[in-house]
Amino acid sequence: MDFRELQYVIAVAKYQNITKAANSLYIGQPTLTKFIQNLESSLGQKLFRRLGNKFLLTYAGEVYIRKAEQILLLKKELDQELSDIVRSNIGILKVAFPVMRGTYMLPCTIPAFYSLYPQVRLDIVEADSDLLEDMLLKGETDLAFFNLPVRSSSIDYEIISHEEILLILPAGHPLEEKAVLREGCKYPWLPLDLLKDEKFILFTKSQRTRQIVDSLFTHYGIRPHIFFQTRNIQAALTLASKGYGACFVSETHLKHVQFETPPLCFSIGEGSTTVDFVAAFRKNSYLPYHAKEYIKIVKYFT
Repeated sequence: MDFRELQYVIAVAKYQNITKAANSLYIGQPTLTKFIQNLESSLGQKLFRRLGNKFLLTYAGEVYIRKAEQILLLKKELDQELSDIVRSNIGILKVAFPVMRGTYMLPCTIPAFYSLYPQVRLDIVEADSDLLEDMLLKGETDLAFFNLPVRSSSIDYEIISHEEILLILPAGHPLEEKAVLREGCKYPWLPLDLLKDEKFILFTKSQRTRQIVDSLFTHYGIRPHIFFQTRNIQAALTLASKGYGACFVSETHLKHVQFETPPLCFSIGEGSTTVDFVAAFRKNSYLPYHAKEYIKIVKYFT
């Protein structure tokens, strides 16, 4: 089978434009146009319908793309498994992280990995956790690291660590006196209903911590006064430490932010609120040897 045929059709479907697809494939536009015409002629089916410069999939095209993606995934897994069998230690490992987690995990894990496997190239992607799941399902990455939950039943995972979600307030905040010590809580515990009049610095709704916090707000009947929303965990923590609003963050992130004045940290929820940080991969797919090794390295540095 000529796998280039599948890649060509997938590229046209992705970009919906012959010129952009040809550029991504490093071939000429006339070559790709002729290829699509010849393929449709040989199949006796139109894969695309043209609307101006746009190439939109027909029903036959949708079926073709779905099967083509499955075939390319199987081909990739075959190549990886054969590579492991011969132990060539040569290959490509695609890894994805949430943006903030990547800022401090990549500088420590990449050198450790390359010291062991200098001939394996790491392709790194940083994106929101919700996007990482889609990338796994499409085969655009081999591994993705993020906080649970997982939406798709087609994704499996290995737990890296259990992390507590903490409430962050500036030093000297009057609510410090309301906090109590509770069994099972690493930090002083503060009931969230005391925060109904506070301003909040929250992450975007596509981030897992925000989704957990929104569930807590619903449980406690809090309609938060949102002062600021950001994807940047360091910015949120810094602003919270300076009194611009309360924020919530996974405990691990605190180790990687420098504060002028350390903030107050509180356990929240029913006792405490925890989340699992995981290495995720496609269920029932072949996980390359180098992927398993990279998971070990991430565990070590988490």
